[in-house]
Amino acid sequence: MAERFFLTTAIDYVNGSPHLGHAYEKTLADALARYQRLCGRSVFFLTGVDEHGQKVQQSARALGLDPQDFCDRQSGLFRALWDRLDISFDQFARTTEPRHKEAVQSCLCRLQEKELLRFEEHEGFYSLRQEQFVTEKERVDGRWPEIFGEVVPMREPNYFFLLSRFGEQIRREIESRPDWIVPEFRRNELLAALRRPLQELCISRPRSRLAWGIPLPFDERYVTYVWFDALLNYVSFAREGEGGTWWPADLQIIGKDILVPAHGVYWPAILAALGLPLPRRLLVHGWWLNRGAKMSKSTGNAIDPLPYLDRFGSEALRYFLLREMTLGNDADFSDEKLLQRYQSDLANDLGNFAHRSLSMIARYRGGRVPGWIDSEAGQSERELASAFDEEAYRVAFDQGDTGTGLAVAWAFIGRANRYVDQAAPWKVARAPASEKRLDLILAILAETLRRIAILIEPALPRSSRKLLTELGVSEPPLLSRAVFAPPRESYSAGAPEPLFPRVEG
Repeated sequence: MAERFFLTTAIDYVNGSPHLGHAYEKTLADALARYQRLCGRSVFFLTGVDEHGQKVQQSARALGLDPQDFCDRQSGLFRALWDRLDISFDQFARTTEPRHKEAVQSCLCRLQEKELLRFEEHEGFYSLRQEQFVTEKERVDGRWPEIFGEVVPMREPNYFFLLSRFGEQIRREIESRPDWIVPEFRRNELLAALRRPLQELCISRPRSRLAWGIPLPFDERYVTYVWFDALLNYVSFAREGEGGTWWPADLQIIGKDILVPAHGVYWPAILAALGLPLPRRLLVHGWWLNRGAKMSKSTGNAIDPLPYLDRFGSEALRYFLLREMTLGNDADFSDEKLLQRYQSDLANDLGNFAHRSLSMIARYRGGRVPGWIDSEAGQSERELASAFDEEAYRVAFDQGDTGTGLAVAWAFIGRANRYVDQAAPWKVARAPASEKRLDLILAILAETLRRIAILIEPALPRSSRKLLTELGVSEPPLLSRAVFAPPRESYSAGAPEPLFPRVEG
């Protein structure tokens, strides 16, 4: 039985339309899921949407829609984008689904039975944007940070989860697992937050002001706080078979803005209270910036991925997002950078090598890749065969560092292009006595292209599939098949077609 791997993304709030930041996180998760499949593992990839809360209720009312109809429409926008980006999820979570509601209510009952919920009146400040209570200590220079939006005084009775009971337990657990958060500097931010006293977490909202939520099973006057509801999707949609589950996740992928407190404090505490294990690792990515500013609906500077998909195609946008972002840091998006990556890395490096190789096989051997044996290879062929640094590729992707992993693959592509220039098959073809040498060069080009097609699969699944099909490879790509393996008999290759046609600047 294949080794199992379960990874999740954050679920996206349907209050707004998907933007480039959403596209990056799901593409990152997809690339890592594909890498795990490339390693031969059985993968369960969970993503989805968060459909409850006050902002959803308000947006639906503003459009004159029923909240469920609004969620259906918005959920469709996200799924349509993921289809265009070839996001290979196995389960798409929607928090309005009955199985999720049942799971949330079951968890609430368990916490109530364990006396980990308390009903009391709370007076303080409430962030309308984050839909949560905030405290004076969260002011910066006397002002509420922009992330909270409008903050208003509020007093109302609610149910509270006794979060403070779990702070020390969570801190000890994270301190004992130095690789629990990637990159490491995010771990230090979380530990600093856990050294401060934790406030109890309000996990309900009165239905008198918020009707759009999961009712508390023991008090129908209240609905569940959207963050408590949303976090439980990771376990409610991880069920399999009769009573089985994929939980704990091997990897949970989130943005840096929801590490503290949601995924680094609330989520571990909820899991501990329910007697469930922590996820094995959190990967915390940075933001895509628009001219140095974070993209958001409230500021109106969110970048819509659709025009870029129309102009460059899904492969180019996927590659740019995965290659350009340094793990854990922010990155600035620009049309110029995307065009440069397209022309240099995709059209010139990968596209040029693939087209030259297949074109010369078609021109000189009628589309048949010659057979050969190892003893015919010279020094340049042996150097090319060993040029791919598989260990560096694996280490990078195991850490979620797609930029470095793709740089390793592109170093191999660069070496392959230099081999073509050095071997100069167009010159060899003019010498009748060099037929055997030409056969060797063309076979080496085909074998190198096969290996490249496997290595690019996490980022460029369509290009990978197209190249493997042109080379007559029918089995699914596996990293173990990316080793140098010369064929002993000739075989047919498809006609060359441009992978990345020129795009004008």
